[in-house]
Amino acid sequence: MSSETQTLATLKIEPLTREAFAPFGDVIALEGAKQIPINLGTTIRYHDLAKVDVTDESGRTLVNLFRGQPRALPFEVKMLERHPLGSQAFVPLNDKPYLVVVAPAGELDEAKIRAFVTSGWQGVNYAKGVWHHPLLALDDVSDFIVVDRGGDGLNLNEQDLRASVWLTQDAMDAAA
Repeated sequence: MSSETQTLATLKIEPLTREAFAPFGDVIALEGAKQIPINLGTTIRYHDLAKVDVTDESGRTLVNLFRGQPRALPFEVKMLERHPLGSQAFVPLNDKPYLVVVAPAGELDEAKIRAFVTSGWQGVNYAKGVWHHPLLALDDVSDFIVVDRGGDGLNLNEQDLRASVWLTQDAMDAAA
Protein backbone atom coordinates (compact mmCIF):
# COMPACT_ATOMS: atom_id res chain seq x y z
CA MET A 1 0.00 0.00 0.00
CA SER A 2 1.43 3.40 -0.93
CA SER A 3 1.98 6.15 1.63
CA GLU A 4 -0.79 8.12 -0.13
CA THR A 5 -3.25 5.27 0.51
CA GLN A 6 -2.22 5.07 4.18
CA THR A 7 -3.33 8.68 4.77
CA LEU A 8 -6.87 7.98 3.52
CA ALA A 9 -9.69 6.88 5.81
CA THR A 10 -9.64 3.16 6.59
CA LEU A 11 -12.98 1.55 7.40
CA LYS A 12 -13.06 -0.74 10.44
CA ILE A 13 -14.21 -4.25 9.46
CA GLU A 14 -16.41 -6.06 12.01
CA PRO A 15 -17.45 -9.72 12.25
CA LEU A 16 -20.97 -10.14 10.86
CA THR A 17 -23.49 -10.81 13.66
CA ARG A 18 -27.29 -10.59 13.71
CA GLU A 19 -27.19 -7.89 16.38
CA ALA A 20 -24.63 -5.66 14.65
CA PHE A 21 -26.32 -5.99 11.23
CA ALA A 22 -29.94 -5.55 12.47
CA PRO A 23 -30.18 -1.83 11.46
CA PHE A 24 -29.43 -2.86 7.85
CA GLY A 25 -31.49 -6.06 7.44
CA ASP A 26 -31.10 -9.74 8.26
CA VAL A 27 -28.14 -12.09 8.61
CA ILE A 28 -29.02 -15.32 6.84
CA ALA A 29 -27.50 -18.15 8.87
CA LEU A 30 -28.50 -21.55 10.15
CA GLU A 31 -27.35 -20.87 13.71
CA GLY A 32 -30.38 -19.90 15.80
CA ALA A 33 -32.88 -20.56 13.00
CA LYS A 34 -36.15 -22.41 13.62
CA GLN A 35 -35.73 -26.00 12.44
CA ILE A 36 -38.64 -28.04 11.10
CA PRO A 37 -38.26 -31.69 10.06
CA ILE A 38 -39.96 -32.31 6.68
CA ASN A 39 -40.05 -34.95 3.92
CA LEU A 40 -40.69 -37.85 6.31
CA GLY A 41 -37.85 -36.67 8.54
CA THR A 42 -35.17 -36.81 5.82
CA THR A 43 -34.79 -33.04 5.53
CA ILE A 44 -34.48 -30.15 7.97
CA ARG A 45 -36.12 -26.90 6.92
CA TYR A 46 -34.38 -23.84 8.36
CA HIS A 47 -37.45 -21.64 8.47
CA ASP A 48 -38.00 -17.94 7.74
CA LEU A 49 -34.37 -16.81 7.47
CA ALA A 50 -35.05 -13.32 6.06
CA LYS A 51 -37.86 -10.88 5.38
CA VAL A 52 -38.25 -10.61 1.59
CA ASP A 53 -39.85 -7.20 0.97
CA VAL A 54 -40.43 -6.59 -2.76
CA THR A 55 -44.11 -5.76 -3.30
CA ASP A 56 -43.89 -1.93 -3.57
CA GLU A 57 -45.24 -0.67 -6.93
CA SER A 58 -46.43 -4.18 -7.94
CA GLY A 59 -42.99 -5.73 -7.57
CA ARG A 60 -42.35 -9.45 -7.79
CA THR A 61 -39.68 -11.74 -6.37
CA LEU A 62 -36.65 -12.56 -8.55
CA VAL A 63 -34.23 -15.40 -7.85
CA ASN A 64 -30.84 -14.90 -9.53
CA LEU A 65 -27.34 -16.33 -9.44
CA PHE A 66 -24.53 -13.75 -9.12
CA ARG A 67 -20.95 -14.84 -9.80
CA GLY A 68 -18.63 -12.39 -8.01
CA GLN A 69 -15.06 -11.83 -9.11
CA PRO A 70 -12.62 -11.54 -6.18
CA ARG A 71 -11.56 -8.08 -5.01
CA ALA A 72 -8.05 -7.48 -3.72
CA LEU A 73 -7.27 -5.57 -0.55
CA PRO A 74 -6.66 -2.74 -0.11
CA PHE A 75 -9.95 -1.85 -1.81
CA GLU A 76 -11.22 1.69 -2.30
CA VAL A 77 -14.94 2.17 -1.59
CA LYS A 78 -16.00 5.07 -3.83
CA MET A 79 -19.77 4.60 -4.02
CA LEU A 80 -22.79 2.92 -2.49
CA GLU A 81 -26.13 1.86 -3.94
CA ARG A 82 -29.60 1.19 -2.58
CA HIS A 83 -32.85 -0.41 -3.68
CA PRO A 84 -35.71 1.84 -2.49
CA LEU A 85 -38.53 -0.51 -3.55
CA GLY A 86 -37.35 -3.83 -2.17
CA SER A 87 -34.99 -5.89 -0.08
CA GLN A 88 -32.06 -7.76 -1.61
CA ALA A 89 -30.75 -11.04 -0.18
CA PHE A 90 -27.36 -12.65 -0.92
CA VAL A 91 -27.00 -16.35 -0.03
CA PRO A 92 -23.50 -17.75 -0.67
CA LEU A 93 -23.19 -21.10 -2.41
CA ASN A 94 -19.70 -21.73 -1.08
CA ASP A 95 -17.95 -21.32 2.24
CA LYS A 96 -15.87 -18.26 1.34
CA PRO A 97 -15.81 -15.07 3.43
CA TYR A 98 -16.85 -11.87 1.67
CA LEU A 99 -17.17 -8.24 2.72
CA VAL A 100 -20.37 -6.29 3.31
CA VAL A 101 -20.29 -2.47 3.36
CA VAL A 102 -23.50 -0.70 4.45
CA ALA A 103 -25.02 2.56 5.64
CA PRO A 104 -28.51 3.20 7.06
CA ALA A 105 -31.52 3.85 4.83
CA GLY A 106 -32.48 7.47 4.16
CA GLU A 107 -30.14 10.22 3.04
CA LEU A 108 -26.64 8.74 2.77
CA ASP A 109 -24.68 9.58 5.93
CA GLU A 110 -21.06 8.75 5.15
CA ALA A 111 -20.15 8.94 8.86
CA LYS A 112 -22.36 5.87 9.45
CA ILE A 113 -20.79 3.55 6.87
CA ARG A 114 -19.87 0.18 8.37
CA ALA A 115 -18.06 -2.87 7.04
CA PHE A 116 -18.54 -6.51 8.00
CA VAL A 117 -16.77 -9.74 7.10
CA THR A 118 -18.87 -12.89 6.89
CA SER A 119 -17.87 -16.26 8.27
CA GLY A 120 -18.37 -17.76 4.81
CA TRP A 121 -21.76 -19.44 4.92
CA GLN A 122 -23.54 -16.36 6.30
CA GLY A 123 -25.80 -14.49 3.91
CA VAL A 124 -27.25 -11.01 4.19
CA ASN A 125 -30.62 -9.53 3.36
CA TYR A 126 -30.37 -5.77 2.85
CA ALA A 127 -33.57 -4.08 4.02
CA LYS A 128 -35.39 -1.83 1.59
CA GLY A 129 -33.48 1.43 1.09
CA VAL A 130 -30.29 0.40 2.94
CA TRP A 131 -27.15 1.73 1.25
CA HIS A 132 -24.60 -0.96 0.38
CA HIS A 133 -21.60 -1.59 -1.82
CA PRO A 134 -22.00 -4.05 -4.70
CA LEU A 135 -20.78 -7.59 -4.06
CA LEU A 136 -17.28 -7.81 -2.55
CA ALA A 137 -16.07 -11.40 -2.97
CA LEU A 138 -12.59 -12.16 -1.59
CA ASP A 139 -9.86 -14.58 -2.69
CA ASP A 140 -11.84 -16.64 -5.26
CA VAL A 141 -14.73 -16.38 -7.70
CA SER A 142 -17.85 -16.81 -5.53
CA ASP A 143 -21.44 -17.70 -6.41
CA PHE A 144 -24.51 -16.33 -4.63
CA ILE A 145 -28.23 -16.89 -4.95
CA VAL A 146 -29.71 -13.38 -4.90
CA VAL A 147 -33.37 -12.79 -4.08
CA ASP A 148 -34.55 -9.30 -4.99
CA ARG A 149 -37.27 -7.29 -6.70
CA GLY A 150 -38.39 -7.30 -10.30
CA GLY A 151 -41.05 -5.09 -11.85
CA ASP A 152 -41.74 -1.50 -12.76
CA GLY A 153 -40.39 1.47 -10.86
CA LEU A 154 -36.90 2.81 -10.19
CA ASN A 155 -35.31 0.38 -7.74
CA LEU A 156 -31.66 1.38 -7.95
CA ASN A 157 -29.96 4.55 -6.74
CA GLU A 158 -26.19 4.94 -6.83
CA GLN A 159 -24.27 7.65 -5.02
CA ASP A 160 -20.57 8.52 -5.13
CA LEU A 161 -18.98 9.17 -1.76
CA ARG A 162 -17.58 12.64 -1.05
CA ALA A 163 -14.47 10.95 0.34
CA SER A 164 -13.46 7.36 -0.38
CA VAL A 165 -12.87 4.89 2.44
CA TRP A 166 -10.51 1.94 2.28
CA LEU A 167 -10.91 -1.72 3.19
CA THR A 168 -7.50 -3.09 4.18
CA GLN A 169 -5.94 -6.39 5.14
CA ASP A 170 -4.99 -4.89 8.52
CA ALA A 171 -8.67 -4.11 9.18
CA MET A 172 -9.62 -7.67 8.11
CA ASP A 173 -7.01 -9.16 10.43
CA ALA A 174 -8.32 -7.01 13.31
CA ALA A 175 -11.84 -8.40 12.73
CA ALA A 176 -10.66 -11.99 13.09
